[in-house]
Amino acid sequence: MLTVDIQIHQPYALTSPLDLHARFELPAGRCLGIMGASGSGKTTLLHSIAGLLMPSAGVIRSGDSLWFDHKQAVQLPPWQRPVGLVFQDGRLFPHMSVEQNLRYGMPAVLARIVLPEVVDILAIQPLLKRKPSELSGGEKQRVAIGRALLRQPSVLLMDEPLSGLDDQLKQQVLPYIKQVIATFGLPTLYVSHVGDEVAEVADEVFMLAQGQLRQVVD
Repeated sequence: MLTVDIQIHQPYALTSPLDLHARFELPAGRCLGIMGASGSGKTTLLHSIAGLLMPSAGVIRSGDSLWFDHKQAVQLPPWQRPVGLVFQDGRLFPHMSVEQNLRYGMPAVLARIVLPEVVDILAIQPLLKRKPSELSGGEKQRVAIGRALLRQPSVLLMDEPLSGLDDQLKQQVLPYIKQVIATFGLPTLYVSHVGDEVAEVADEVFMLAQGQLRQVVD
């Protein structure tokens, strides 16, 4: 269970001042979709959960682990938070092979999510010896998802993971994302500005606007 109840105040944000209040609980195996216009704070929210930014107030908890508590002055750094973060552009290491990218950051301890299973589910076995420059956009994102999973996260965060792909490639990658959510049962936050895309993967959808998260009801 991911529990988030935070306030973010950024008076000097790049586009315009940002005041955001996000409150939700996300059980294991569920995917929460978050939509919103550019500059509404979607990425800021994900980065706050991942520990890349510090909220102004509130609490972030994953199960029994406290990641952030403003009143108790708790702020776990990113490397102490078991978060799988998938960026818009994959951010693979260009000098490494696909397999080396997948293994990067894997813990030495006994893993719950193992490499052969990830390779099988994402259908990336033929890509293992290639470099990122030899991959299509959809293949890069599948590898990026695999690398995030192999970090053994308790939460999966996906920040516009398909934004750089054309419609055909999006339809190729979306089933893999749905399969990952179903197979590994991680609480998943999926951010996108494309309504159809979010609706296809998310169990429920929230709109981020005017600093507030509001559930979208069909």
